[in-house]
Amino acid sequence: MFPNPRKTRSLLPLGPIDLGSVRDDILAIPETVWQRENATKPNSGNVYGSLERTDHIVFRFVRKPRDWREHVDYPIWAEWRERLLPLLHAAVRPYGYARVEFPRVMLARLPAGGQIRPHQDANPAALWPHKIHIPITTNEQVKFFIDPDHHHLQVGQAYEVNNLGMHGVQNDGDSARIHLIFECFDPDQPVLL
Repeated sequence: MFPNPRKTRSLLPLGPIDLGSVRDDILAIPETVWQRENATKPNSGNVYGSLERTDHIVFRFVRKPRDWREHVDYPIWAEWRERLLPLLHAAVRPYGYARVEFPRVMLARLPAGGQIRPHQDANPAALWPHKIHIPITTNEQVKFFIDPDHHHLQVGQAYEVNNLGMHGVQNDGDSARIHLIFECFDPDQPVLL
């Protein structure tokens, strides 16, 4: 299978997102919920070793690492679905897709001093969907690396990230960085095999 030719080759700013009260809701998530949800995340272990210091709350995830078209809704999605879907749709509006699907949706919290080592999303289910980040909170010392450049992603902006190239994050600040991260694809686009 070939990568989606519509995916960005670097970092693509998609525009501002009105986070409204959702940002406050996310920042108010109790530590007990972060720990409970992080303990059951599917993106852990040796396959995703670069993410070991990142806490996740996973709302949706692909059923199989080879196919982005089938996903599983985690129980917490029912609580957050109505709040998050408007943000997801607003972020991908620039693509102009008549229909859009979101196979993976999660919050990722990188602690102060934390690092996500440079890596590529190598599983086949990562080849086709666009990978979108919406920063919820950050600090000036967070650097997002996308080979060969470093970027500072702003709160309330949506960005497509080249997940097939080398990318990573360094948080040298004194506060956590939280991103809403999701994937999307156009179900009407023919897949290149």
